[in-house]
Amino acid sequence: MNWISDWALPKVKALFGQPREVPDNLWHKCPACEQMIFHRDLERNLLVCTHCNHHMRMPAASRVKATLDEGWSRIELPKAPADPLRFRDQRKYADRLKEAQQKSGMDDAVLVAQGNILGRKAVVAVFEFGFMAGSMGAGVGEALVTAAKLAVLQDSPLIVFTASGGARMQEGAISLMQMPRTVIATRMVKEAGLPFIVVLCDPTTGGVTASFAMLGDIQIAEPNALIGFAGARVIEQTVREKLPEGFQRAEYLLEHGILDMVVKRHDMRATLAQVISLLREPTLPAEPVPEDLPALPPPETVEAEAVKPA
Repeated sequence: MNWISDWALPKVKALFGQPREVPDNLWHKCPACEQMIFHRDLERNLLVCTHCNHHMRMPAASRVKATLDEGWSRIELPKAPADPLRFRDQRKYADRLKEAQQKSGMDDAVLVAQGNILGRKAVVAVFEFGFMAGSMGAGVGEALVTAAKLAVLQDSPLIVFTASGGARMQEGAISLMQMPRTVIATRMVKEAGLPFIVVLCDPTTGGVTASFAMLGDIQIAEPNALIGFAGARVIEQTVREKLPEGFQRAEYLLEHGILDMVVKRHDMRATLAQVISLLREPTLPAEPVPEDLPALPPPETVEAEAVKPA
């Protein structure tokens, strides 16, 4: 008889109790500085590293909560064809789609909501990068068109937070057709005289960058966000030149006039509210001109006095 396992170990377990299971997601490592951050501190800091200020990728639902006032509502989106091409690589596209839907709790890669930003009406469309890298297919195009129509109907500005790897290859030409479709959606908003604001988050690349993401009336980005069409390595191999430091990052694009501002996540809500106020709220009326002002002399008299010798 092994007395350690049969007698001593049960006594120890009875004395100290069973070991408790510890969740494996209590700590997160920053991908920039590699420091460990307690999950509650990270959530409280809006997924911004407390050590190096690195802005981590934010889920769509969390971003909506951080942007809109309490009482916002999520918009039910029309259903798009699930697998129009019956695409298959190593796995069926339909299986990949179901897996992404189960993990994210979303039908596709965009969440649309309506509400207020510090008391100012807005319609918000937020990309979920965790849903197949935020790729743009028919479902994303349908979501952005729905958001644009809702903004026009409610006479509200449209704000889009982008985080995408580009067009969804599993939908082939259908995904490419979402590029002009989303551009038309932005035109609907602009023709109605409403602001279209784009917030570029890390990363925004490919067909999303090449379509609606660069058409905002105001272009905002988060710090150090990767923004571009093709990858830096592909560009270097094409032009056969070394790219400058920080190429395709938000600060570089701001310096070269592509962006209007780079805003930290903690300041984003107040900045959006201020931009909406500047674009939507009427300015103060001009003061009326008094009727008793003396009439200006004719131009000929002014010129003659100017050339008169002293």
